[in-house]
Amino acid sequence: VQLQASGGGLVQPGGSLRLSCAASGRTFSSRVMGWFRQAPGKERDIVAVITYNDDLYYRDSVKGRFTISRDNAKNSVYLQMNSLKPEDTAVYYCAAMPPYSSGGLMDKGKYVYWGQGTQVTVSS
Repeated sequence: VQLQASGGGLVQPGGSLRLSCAASGRTFSSRVMGWFRQAPGKERDIVAVITYNDDLYYRDSVKGRFTISRDNAKNSVYLQMNSLKPEDTAVYYCAAMPPYSSGGLMDKGKYVYWGQGTQVTVSS
């Protein structure tokens, strides 16, 4: 499985961006997909998760501002980011779990495939 993230960029505080992640292979619909982010000097942290049953999970700091979604027909997962803040600045990664995984959804160690990352910078 290969993951290709895109959509990052420079945006002013309060602005919006939509990240996309395209996956290869025929097992996409059976995978838990996650978005993570890593700021300079910090660990890579979970941002949002969508399961193969479309259950959604978010870190507290992005609830109400970010929305994760998926389109199985396009083998893609998205992260709509609104009301962006400077503290959202990071490299954002998409990641996939093995098919039909359960448990440990917020644990980056459970994700076996990673995209290359896309930079999001929130600054005036």
